[in-house]
Amino acid sequence: MPYTTSSDGVRIHYEVHGSGDSVLLIMGLGSNAYGWYRTIPWLSERYEAIAFDNRGTGRSGVPEGAYSIAQMAADAAAVLDAAGHDSAHVVGASLGGMIAQRFALLYPQRLRSLVLVCTTPGGPHAVRTSDEVMAALVQGGEDPSTVYRRNAWFLYGDDTRTNHPERIEEDIEYRSKIPTSPTGYFGQIQAAMSHDTWDELPSLTAPTLVVHGDADLLVPTGNGTLLAKCIPGAELVLVPGAGHMLQTDAGNVVCHAVSGFLARVAQPQR
Repeated sequence: MPYTTSSDGVRIHYEVHGSGDSVLLIMGLGSNAYGWYRTIPWLSERYEAIAFDNRGTGRSGVPEGAYSIAQMAADAAAVLDAAGHDSAHVVGASLGGMIAQRFALLYPQRLRSLVLVCTTPGGPHAVRTSDEVMAALVQGGEDPSTVYRRNAWFLYGDDTRTNHPERIEEDIEYRSKIPTSPTGYFGQIQAAMSHDTWDELPSLTAPTLVVHGDADLLVPTGNGTLLAKCIPGAELVLVPGAGHMLQTDAGNVVCHAVSGFLARVAQPQR
């Protein structure tokens, strides 16, 4: 298994699938590279998909204390270095989308394009989740799989919960391969709470796609609309009926939107 070391000494695990233009995948809160199990199969058919475990999760180091989004963006840059690339298309989901925004701002020369999935600009302008969702998000006390099932009401759309509960169980299976410790989980939550790119987003110049479910209760849909308005020239795709777990609720729609976008920006018309 390949590893690299971030600028502050944290060991980061990463993996590479397929070949072609490089696409760096940044996963969300409490998840790791396994969280891309629905994405990597179709993405790696045409691209080199680089996935990694954020600090605090999976096979990467779990430092004590609060993390910052800038630290986690530096982790992503270290992975890109280790994979041998000066630049990449960057796809970030949820917390990973916050990290992707900071990566884009800190390392603009390394960004070929940006895909922001179910994420937020953060700060006082963001559309806040409900107190009920926030309370459920930080509540523990049971095994992670039980907590995840209990929280499915704000993670998934109605169709998945009603008609495709097996998809939720598949997600739990992959999340359970390497459970995230409380130290890593709350370190990441503190990073997410400090995230705010509102004033900086208009400076982004890379081609950008924003994808958001219109039934997202964890990161309310208005955040996707805000991102698309703040980033010059950004495209916005709102997915009907989809909740926060877009790849599970509407994998085909996400695949079509992201693969179409990458095809346009990776191979521009002459």
